[in-house]
Amino acid sequence: MSDEDFDFDSSRFSRKIEIQFQKLKFFVSTPEDTILAKLRWAKLSGGSEKQMTDAIRVYEINYKNFDFDYLKNWVSKLQIQVEWQNLCKEAEPLEF
Repeated sequence: MSDEDFDFDSSRFSRKIEIQFQKLKFFVSTPEDTILAKLRWAKLSGGSEKQMTDAIRVYEINYKNFDFDYLKNWVSKLQIQVEWQNLCKEAEPLEF
């Protein structure tokens, strides 16, 4: 694991958000961190279509609320520019 991977995981865990479903509370990654993790896994697996599709769907649903500076910073650090560019080309953000 590289320093960037370790730093990303530390950042991602520190940014977790709490959600509630019925009476249960869960901590989950932010949409940005979920996308970054999925793109990283897609790259590490040699191009997993499942990981890319998951990342695209999260992007499409949450597009209007993203911290794009955070995303771009980590895309560079994690060296997943190709995966990010593919996601941006394929995604069709939802308008609601």
